[in-house]
Amino acid sequence: MSPHGAPRAATLYVYSLLLPNVAARVCAALPVLGSPAGLAAEGTEYAMLLQTVSRGDNLTLANALRAWSKEIRRR
Repeated sequence: MSPHGAPRAATLYVYSLLLPNVAARVCAALPVLGSPAGLAAEGTEYAMLLQTVSRGDNLTLANALRAWSKEIRRR
């Protein structure tokens, strides 16, 4: 079970990836994103959005998701 807010924090973070300054502020304001539960929530959100991209939705996030996946794998 994830800490309260981890899934919502991950969702907010993912959708802010198109604006790097906002994404950095989201990470700074929501320390749960750096926790193991936060990383799990980020990975889950990534997988769900990747599916939407494969169906032709959220295409504006495709490049940001690819870059983000590399970042997650480094952590």
